[in-house]
Amino acid sequence: MKLDALKPKISEISTLFDLSREEKLQKICQLLHDEVDYYNWVGFYFANHEAQTLHLGPYVGAETDHTVIPFGKGICGQVAVSNKNFVVPDVSAQDNYIACSFTVKSEIVVPLFVNGKNIGQIDIDSHVLDPFTKKDEKFLEFVNEEVAKLF
Repeated sequence: MKLDALKPKISEISTLFDLSREEKLQKICQLLHDEVDYYNWVGFYFANHEAQTLHLGPYVGAETDHTVIPFGKGICGQVAVSNKNFVVPDVSAQDNYIACSFTVKSEIVVPLFVNGKNIGQIDIDSHVLDPFTKKDEKFLEFVNEEVAKLF
């Protein structure tokens, strides 16, 4: 499915009154995982700024041992510090990469801002080398803008 076609569905999920924030985030993860064939793991991490750690929130995909990630460690930890999108076309070429699975070939992480503060991020792993484009970045920025309204 084309990414732009998913935007109304993301907006619709974010406005459902009968679901908790966690349930909405889970539905968004499931939608992205199901509708974008190269989004093989989709999840949110949320920041604990006092502890300088990220904590795994709702996700869809293979189980992960990485439920807490220190700021600066791995791709997610680097985004917590840089506040910038990070696209990794080939995870094997990254020195500061936390391996989740040998099947993961690439990753994209986009920070989630609420009132100008980085409160977390959406993290997507792919089993395909270099699938992420600027369209993915822009789309995931849109997703995070919708998610920010939940806070």
